Amino acid sequence: MSYQFIGIDHVQLAAPAGSEAEARRFYGELLGLTEVDKPSALRARGGVWFQAGQHQLHIGIQDDHEGAPKAHPAFHVENVLLLKLHLKDHGVQVIDDNSLPDATRFYAVDPFGNRLEFLERRELI
Repeated sequence: MSYQFIGIDHVQLAAPAGSEAEARRFYGELLGLTEVDKPSALRARGGVWFQAGQHQLHIGIQDDHEGAPKAHPAFHVENVLLLKLHLKDHGVQVIDDNSLPDATRFYAVDPFGNRLEFLERRELI
């Protein structure tokens, strides 16, 4: 028997109970991700799901939630510098990181204390 990984289906981040509206504001309105319907069997658990390119980002509800200051998803973004300016204009603190030679990237923190990475790969010449 053999198997093969195809890719990542989704990434889940945690948020405190009752934070769905704030998740929609940050991930939907500010970042521009499209909300997708959760299956009806999972709706009672709370949370909200978004489409991010070919992958999904699930914001799950966790009663004893504490942010994830180190573990994080990394979003590949076209025109990452424009996104950085957009977030700064909306009061989101961004942290530059120039340690990858083939990428322009920065970090930010969502309203629930979760670290997020945004990057754009570039060709090395």
